[in-house]
Amino acid sequence: MTDRDILPDTFKPVHYDLVITDLDFKTWSYKGTVTIEGQLTKPTTEIVLNTLELKLLNSKIEIGQSKSDQSWESSKFTEDTKSQRSTITFAEQLPASPKASLTIEFTGELNHDMAGFYRSQYKPVAPPAASVPRDDEFHYMLSTQFESCDARRAFPCFDEPNLKATFDFAIEIPEDQVALSNMPVKETKPTTQGKKLVSFERSPIMSTYLLAWAVGDFEHIEAFTDREYNGKKIPVRVYTTRGLKEQGQWALQHAPKIIDYFSEQFEIDYPLPKSDILAVHEFTHGAMENWGLVTYRMTAILFDEKLSEARFRNRIAYVVAHELAHQWFGNLVTMDWWDELWLNEGFATWAGWLATDHLHPDWDVWPQFINEGMDQAFSLDAVRSSHPIQVEVRDALDVNQIFDKISYLKGCSMIRMLASHLGVKTFLKGIAIYLQKHQYSNAKTEALWAALSEASGTDVNTLMQNWIEKVGFPVLTVTEEDQKISVKQSRFLSTGDVKPEDDQTTWWVPLSLKGKTGSKGIEPLALTTKESTIDGVSNDFYQLNAGATGFYRVNYPESRLKRLGTQLDHLTTEDKIFITGSAADLAFSGHATTAALLSFVQGLKQETHYRVLSQALDSLATIKSIFGDDEQVKAGLEKFTLEVIDNALRTVGWEAKEGEDFNTGLLRKRLLLTAVSNSHEEIRKGAFERWSAYQANPEQSPIPANLRAPVYHSAIVTDPANAVAALKKEWYTTPAIDGKEICLQALGRTTDVEVIKKVLLPFLFNSSPPAAAADSIPGADMHILSGMFAGNRAARPLMWAYIRDNWDEFTGKLAGNPILVDRMINVSLPKFNDLETLKEIEAFFAGKDTKGFDRTLEQVKDKIRGRAAYKTRDAKGVKQWLVSNGYA
Repeated sequence: MTDRDILPDTFKPVHYDLVITDLDFKTWSYKGTVTIEGQLTKPTTEIVLNTLELKLLNSKIEIGQSKSDQSWESSKFTEDTKSQRSTITFAEQLPASPKASLTIEFTGELNHDMAGFYRSQYKPVAPPAASVPRDDEFHYMLSTQFESCDARRAFPCFDEPNLKATFDFAIEIPEDQVALSNMPVKETKPTTQGKKLVSFERSPIMSTYLLAWAVGDFEHIEAFTDREYNGKKIPVRVYTTRGLKEQGQWALQHAPKIIDYFSEQFEIDYPLPKSDILAVHEFTHGAMENWGLVTYRMTAILFDEKLSEARFRNRIAYVVAHELAHQWFGNLVTMDWWDELWLNEGFATWAGWLATDHLHPDWDVWPQFINEGMDQAFSLDAVRSSHPIQVEVRDALDVNQIFDKISYLKGCSMIRMLASHLGVKTFLKGIAIYLQKHQYSNAKTEALWAALSEASGTDVNTLMQNWIEKVGFPVLTVTEEDQKISVKQSRFLSTGDVKPEDDQTTWWVPLSLKGKTGSKGIEPLALTTKESTIDGVSNDFYQLNAGATGFYRVNYPESRLKRLGTQLDHLTTEDKIFITGSAADLAFSGHATTAALLSFVQGLKQETHYRVLSQALDSLATIKSIFGDDEQVKAGLEKFTLEVIDNALRTVGWEAKEGEDFNTGLLRKRLLLTAVSNSHEEIRKGAFERWSAYQANPEQSPIPANLRAPVYHSAIVTDPANAVAALKKEWYTTPAIDGKEICLQALGRTTDVEVIKKVLLPFLFNSSPPAAAADSIPGADMHILSGMFAGNRAARPLMWAYIRDNWDEFTGKLAGNPILVDRMINVSLPKFNDLETLKEIEAFFAGKDTKGFDRTLEQVKDKIRGRAAYKTRDAKGVKQWLVSNGYA
């Protein structure tokens, strides 16, 4: 882009020396001095750099390389809060110089907004160090979150990804606490009474957003890599606040192995002398890949062998792998600008699953990605207001608008499709070439395509250009003749109203055809035009996108889809998930009917694979959420759902069996929860008995971690007022790291209107203070309950009314972090099924400043339009199918 709003190129930073002192836990402030060495590229009287919520006190610039250097001082600062920049004006013109040193003294805030240098509240599980800051409710730790543009909240800097530099960092802390940063500690020396200055080794050259530090009452566990790096094994540590370190063991079992795995696969050794992991009590995302000091949300890194739900093993293994992939792809080589953020995130997502699959082949992680990741990417990219995964970003302040799951999930899908086409070994060879050519610098997407082309001999740019630069994805509509099929590609929109101007893109589509006459394998054909005919296709069985590596939907004739439902032995796990997801999306958009989907799902009654049943149950839950206002349809869908899961439910039962695999445990929870949600009286009764026993004697009758969700849900259904009070209390007191999340999910299933109004909505939106901590969900976790409410027919309109009528309170609670406002809009509003509510939403936001979530708001509107159109179009067909098949 030529019109990026970037800093003037007057000063080019090369090195930062940053010292933080005088941490004040009463005023939540600190002092800092930063010396930025660099180059003055032209004569100037002004230096412009990024600041936010900092007070600049004075500055000095020295030019030259000897002791007779010229120097100028200035305390004339002009701040532009909108652009998040400060201009330092000097009385005289500064000459251009290849060596300049700018020193700034400043003060900053230890905010509670999960951005910049901030404080996290927590309740200690062991007696803390005496100096740990505290108030009446909580103790506090300090850490940083700088991506995408919040380093400027912590210190004055040139906060753009391609203005890389090295960093020396030191921080003064209480002598009984621990400081961490990207690099190992170089020196610790006492300062004033009770304090010490901790200095760290110099970092490699890197972007400002990757700098990190933390201060707290930390302890750690340690392991080492098996491989040696420069003659030494790399120490890997998991840091937690006191009393939690043993819950880092599961992560610690994985991190060293993943470092070794990526070092081998990428053909570049892990580049730092240590790898630290820090569990942060309050965190916006899942984790942040700061080089050498990766920070994590608690549930993304800690696992309690007795109390944690098994699914968090999977989450932790994957998130650790994702963040460690970034140590090469993102940190060692960084995107040139934020418009290519997808490249960081898409690759790290793919590599994260690759490493997880390597360590846990029995987990079936690629079927998991198709069910959870790719399906969500389809949903996000199927609306008119979606965006290309490589999208123009004028300034860093806009990056939050594209820092979404399209970057992660569609980006990963693109990488996976390309890796499958080239072959994973060839793809990884291209990655190694890319990393070696661009290490310690920045690179554009074209540089990756060039490296992959070099490794494969394929013109990768031609294959991928439209996938990256154009919005959306295709649906392939298939028509059949005797031993031949015609395949036509067109853009897919979930609203089903594709206009000619929407359908201008012709994608390269790898067809991966099974069923070619005379071939037992997969034919690597590709569609490069709008339409093509393929001869020699079996009349009995054929399939497109075998293995589900292509990012597109397939619209088979209805008779073929029904037939595939009887040919499941020809299909892999991935195939079954993909065909079910395609059928659901095609029904939603009007390309096909819900009857066709339901007929295919009927064929899955004997299925016992967790991911296949999850995809089917996700599809049925969507149908129920849209058409379930009709009691006859709701009852029919519940009967059908229970029939689909009956065989698997009988197989897994309530109790875990010795030696059962990981996915069976996850399947049991999903099936029991589905049974409770769909009025299975025997399961509801059994679940409530376990709840009653637990309430009567928690010590003697604890609920196994994997059964908490169905048991809590049965309590909410059977005795809502008492169950909500008990679960709200448990949310506040649970020792389980994942306990808060599970309690909030259960509370979100409440259908008692009075309880929702009087108890749960204030609980969701209250700020603490002034509300008690037990009556206020922290901002970082609000999306968990609100997302459940959005899918809850009773709670959905009440939550919208509360947001609408208390907008200032809502935004006030989240004002310090626009990511949280965007996320709340995204999860709270998209599941309405009627145009009347859509009009209300449009009218309400017409008078509001929506910068920061305007793209998300348009996506929400598109989703509501799609749901409303689906409900109007297919309501009769759904009821007719349920009646004719004996379910209603």
